[in-house]
Amino acid sequence: MSTAAAPSESTEFVDFWNEVLVPKFTKYRHILVGGLTHHSERVFPSLAVGEGDKVVDVGCGFGDTAIQLAKLVGPSGSVLGIDCCEAFLAQGRKDAAAEGTTNVRFVEGDVQSYPFEAEHDFCFSRFGTQFFENPVAGLKSMRNSLKPGGVMTMIVWRTIDDNPWLGLPKEIVLRYLPPPGDDARTCGPGPFSMANQEMVTKQLEIAGYTDIDFKRIDAPLMVGNTLDDAVGFQIALGPAGEVYREAGDEAVQRHDEIDKALKSELKKYETEEGIVMDSSSWMISARNPA
Repeated sequence: MSTAAAPSESTEFVDFWNEVLVPKFTKYRHILVGGLTHHSERVFPSLAVGEGDKVVDVGCGFGDTAIQLAKLVGPSGSVLGIDCCEAFLAQGRKDAAAEGTTNVRFVEGDVQSYPFEAEHDFCFSRFGTQFFENPVAGLKSMRNSLKPGGVMTMIVWRTIDDNPWLGLPKEIVLRYLPPPGDDARTCGPGPFSMANQEMVTKQLEIAGYTDIDFKRIDAPLMVGNTLDDAVGFQIALGPAGEVYREAGDEAVQRHDEIDKALKSELKKYETEEGIVMDSSSWMISARNPA
């Protein structure tokens, strides 16, 4: 496994990821990786990946999907994982080394401008493309990584109404705190920016793809090992976390009320696995024309 230094350009969104979100994602990695187990189980068996393929994993985060893809393509194949957060990639390199996975490498970069070689059979992204500042540019760059006839598959969240694990906590927090202002710092368009099938189809067509296909994936999602864990996750990340973060001192002052309200609602979702709620995504596949 080799590493490569291709630092991403500093932008408002990249800075936000590295300065604000990376520490929180790291703290709740067990949810952001382990909590998605059921989603991955419903996606990976149907991916257009074969032995010996060359693969790109876009917005690979902690590298768990890149490592999983590396096992699918085997020693004769290879995987390139790319993300704008070096701290995530460092964890991916560590995990790959611990597992003895040598056919994956991780690079830091902004996918929207990364100089891909058109040498890959498959391009994958799980919950990464939603944060593209310029979706068409990002999708086109992903297509540029593919050989003629290569396939791109991305997993994106459907609407907030389809994802109560994010929508419900936001509703509860908004009972106590004001919504974020227009000047709130963000990580990009956000988790639901690709929920609209018609809009994303048009984006893919403009980016040059053909054979566009949408498949709905519904799966349970573990949002915390315990109630305390689940509440901490919600006020740190996602829509509820944005409301809490932007409220500043007011959020701190009303923390106990918010904590009690969230626990009262999330307790309904306690299982032996932890706090488990419904989630829904699109599995979107498209082809680089031959």
